Amino acid sequence: MKIAVCVSHVPDTATRIKIGADRKAIDPAGVTYIINPYDEFAVEEALKTKEKIGGDSLVYVITVGGEANKDTIRKALAMGVDEGILLKDDNQRDSFGIAKALADEIKSLGCEIVFCGKQSVDYDNSITGQIVAEMLNYNCVPVVVDFKIDGNKITAEREIEGGKEVVETELPAVITTQKGLNEPRYASLKGIMAAKKKTITEKPAIPSTNFAEVLDMNLPATKQPGRILGSDSSAVAELVKLLREEAKVI
Repeated sequence: MKIAVCVSHVPDTATRIKIGADRKAIDPAGVTYIINPYDEFAVEEALKTKEKIGGDSLVYVITVGGEANKDTIRKALAMGVDEGILLKDDNQRDSFGIAKALADEIKSLGCEIVFCGKQSVDYDNSITGQIVAEMLNYNCVPVVVDFKIDGNKITAEREIEGGKEVVETELPAVITTQKGLNEPRYASLKGIMAAKKKTITEKPAIPSTNFAEVLDMNLPATKQPGRILGSDSSAVAELVKLLREEAKVI
């Protein structure tokens, strides 16, 4: 079986972000980039699936972006992925454009199951996996926290508003992964050394037109300092007044 994992190369959530001069993207200077945290669950589940199925199963990691994305590919290779594929495009793509490039590559590889993180932590759109599934005409189960596969049958538990639901579907399928699905393995020294010998295939990403455009980007407003109104019940009236007239929450 051929298994694909789609990953994103994103800014570390601990990095201090600055807005670029054009106000349409972040300033990359001094920014540390990492594999998207939700995608680590996808990589782990792909590897566990390969181990369960056995045989000549292969796991491919695929990403869309520039030369720097190779660092994210190497992280996945060090975890145990077999081959890495970089679909090169230095231009900013929307979710549709990314999904189009990924779907085209997955189709050419003939992968039967695709794992993606439920969302990337840069734009948080949470739609790329679902668009890939639609383009491939694959079944799709998003936000998965438990996954089982038996032959062509998939049983997955996914998060929904206020609870969880159990879904049964069949291959081919796209699964988007949520925290709690598994515990991603650490790359061992042996895995890191082996990753240096593994293949990273580079090819141009299929052209695509963006349907969404960033018009302006702003940092969150600075929080105002708190105020102490009093220490007993005499402050209640003033608190209610401020909640109604300033905060406008009541």
